[in-house]
Amino acid sequence: MDFKIDTKDAFAIIIPVTGKLDANLAEEVVNKCNETRLNGSNNLIIDLQHITDVEESALAVFVQLHEDSYSNEQSLVFTGINPNVGAALKANETDLLLNVAPKMIEAVDIISMEILERDLFGEE
Repeated sequence: MDFKIDTKDAFAIIIPVTGKLDANLAEEVVNKCNETRLNGSNNLIIDLQHITDVEESALAVFVQLHEDSYSNEQSLVFTGINPNVGAALKANETDLLLNVAPKMIEAVDIISMEILERDLFGEE
């Protein structure tokens, strides 16, 4: 599986380059997230711009990734979601369990705000 990774100062963007998201690909995304975190990027944006179809089993993997990220005080945002994938997220209300941003700039804003919140609450 091919991935594009763009590392910024405060976060990294992971872009899976494929058409269908199944459980195996979702696990590969999790592995890529773990590798990226080992390299120092704790806040991640998963850009699903190339994903045109998704299996429900993959969504369960993403929900677990989201829960693991936030339990470790790390941010995770999904963006670039096409209408088919968006419909799948809404069908089983997964969209309520994940941070989903319509555009990349909004995903970056979410990450930035969460970093700021952790910094502010960490100082008290």
